[in-house]
Amino acid sequence: MKASAFVYPWDVNGDPQAPARIADLGVAQVTLAAAYHSTRALTPRHPRHRVVTAEHAAVLYPPDAARWQGRALRPYASGAWAPGDAYGEAAAALADAGLDVHTWVVLAHNSRLGAELPDTSVVNAYGDRYPWAPCIAQPATRAYLTDLAAEAAVRPGARGTELESLGWYGLAHLHAHDKTGGVGLGDAGQYLMSLCFCPDCRAGYGTQGLDADGLATAVRTALEPVWRGTAPSDGGWAGVEKLLGEAKANATRAWRDDRARTLQEAAVSAVRAAAPDGFQVLLHADPVSHHCGANAGVDPAHILSVADGVVVPCTGGPALLTPFAEQAAEGTVLAANLTVVSGMGGSPGTLAADAARARELGATELRLYHAGLASDGDLEGVRAGLGAG
Repeated sequence: MKASAFVYPWDVNGDPQAPARIADLGVAQVTLAAAYHSTRALTPRHPRHRVVTAEHAAVLYPPDAARWQGRALRPYASGAWAPGDAYGEAAAALADAGLDVHTWVVLAHNSRLGAELPDTSVVNAYGDRYPWAPCIAQPATRAYLTDLAAEAAVRPGARGTELESLGWYGLAHLHAHDKTGGVGLGDAGQYLMSLCFCPDCRAGYGTQGLDADGLATAVRTALEPVWRGTAPSDGGWAGVEKLLGEAKANATRAWRDDRARTLQEAAVSAVRAAAPDGFQVLLHADPVSHHCGANAGVDPAHILSVADGVVVPCTGGPALLTPFAEQAAEGTVLAANLTVVSGMGGSPGTLAADAARARELGATELRLYHAGLASDGDLEGVRAGLGAG
């Protein structure tokens, strides 16, 4: 199976050994970050640094000034962690090592945008804003994300793209020093805490026959026993319906599913319009449409009619592949995303077996997270695992 390793530009730039080292893993491709959120990342082999702090979400190339002129929502340029055309420099070095380069584009996840323009953020039923989560129902945000997808995806020399966070973001964030785990919200509680009540979403609920004020009250009432620890909040979608009521739950989902689906259609169309023939477009995806996060909740049949395929999280097991495999046509890309960093819950030592199991469930490719973050020992496990496969 074809394998691609995730890479940041700062893993490569300034380290002349990096491209050959990555190619030597046995991968045919790299998925190289072109637009990314804030992060703090190890670089365990770099000759000049060991930790890179990306202070805010940014594009890792010079954005097109003409495209963004006069617009309040526009991409932020990166700072010293990725100066100049960091993406382009790394992409050229990796291509020279014989690797296909695809872009890695993070979209609806941007804490700086929410801090500077708070009205763009998801706001929950209690009035709390989530600055890391742009509301994808807002027209200006949708236009921004669509244009950003096209610009960041179609970089010179890139043969394809992987679009992450192209859907709803909510309460879950993996925030630094996160202190939100004291109450087990479960799947249902996470959904209720991720419902947005910005003006656009309030109006959207109205199109589904809901009174927004009444809905917010119902959400708070449903969550009260969860906060007290006297009622479970798991159980998937059935748990949401139990907490909120079937009619209200399904009306909120109809609104949110529509906003996500139409944004995904618009963004993929914009990428295709900007891209050369044969350019591959994949989404990081979860097959449960009400889920929020980096792996956008989607309807498998719909998204596979829009994009060339999906990248599916499989570190905890490959079961999420099955709903996509059931809808996949010949030529559809189903990439199993496996963490290969031991310190982040990965298992490079079982890569061959994990890849074989993913293939049995329909995977056509592998994604390996993450070549730059892994130790030498982890990379040796990857090398051995890909060689065995």
